[in-house]
Amino acid sequence: MNEQTKIFSFELFPPKTEKGIAKLHQTIATLNARNPAYFSVTYGAGGSTQANTFATVDWARDQGINIAPHLSCIGSTREEIIGILQRYEAQGIDRIVALRGDLPSGSGAGSMGDLNHANELVSLIRERFGETFRIEVAAYPEMHPQAPNFTRDLDNFTRKVEAGAHSAITQYFYNADAYASFIDACEKRGIDIPVVPGIMPITNFSNLVRFSDACGAEIPRWLRKRLEAYGDDIDGIRALGNEVVTNLCRRLLDMGAPGLHFYTMNQAGPTLAIWDNLGLGDGPA
Repeated sequence: MNEQTKIFSFELFPPKTEKGIAKLHQTIATLNARNPAYFSVTYGAGGSTQANTFATVDWARDQGINIAPHLSCIGSTREEIIGILQRYEAQGIDRIVALRGDLPSGSGAGSMGDLNHANELVSLIRERFGETFRIEVAAYPEMHPQAPNFTRDLDNFTRKVEAGAHSAITQYFYNADAYASFIDACEKRGIDIPVVPGIMPITNFSNLVRFSDACGAEIPRWLRKRLEAYGDDIDGIRALGNEVVTNLCRRLLDMGAPGLHFYTMNQAGPTLAIWDNLGLGDGPA
């Protein structure tokens, strides 16, 4: 697979303020100039950002931008999920990121909804919409934080693939060996869908630690110690982060990764710095 056939994409989250919306529109315009395959748009716990997600998706589609909305099933009925998918189908959207999702804080077990697992959501999409949507699912090279062990986590991933997922996007990580090990484990099970590494630029050490603790992503000890040494030197942290993540991306692509999915945090600059380091230019043709 050469650079022209690899899939490069960007993730966004729906803003809650007018200022945030204006900034996001500018970010999308800047990133879209690089011709990514698509932008994904997150969906809050239990659909808590549903209205903002729809607004972001609507705006992007009006601009002719390829968009892949996230859709989580926890807390929703089958009818609600089908209604959202029908809405997206009518907009000409052809890619969905299908997730289990998390319950909003304070919700009880009675708020789980009709579907409890991502493989059930994938099955529902397949049953009702056939091949209308390309279905992306989540993968965890360093194991989902709620999984009891790696084998059980891989069992869950296998069920999503068997339900009809086309490809996967990983949680971010900074250890290329973890990705290689995950791919090897998938191949031993006969799983051959593309698994695209999720890439998180490093711009703020305290935020990175908080995100990583919450999602189970490991910050290697050597990297944590070097970042800590910069203290409040934001420029130093960003320079080191740029170097480290660029090298990670190069290694992943050299290993045969089918592309890269950048978690932009609604900022164009840090992602494009890595993009330009990799020499991706205006993106795949």
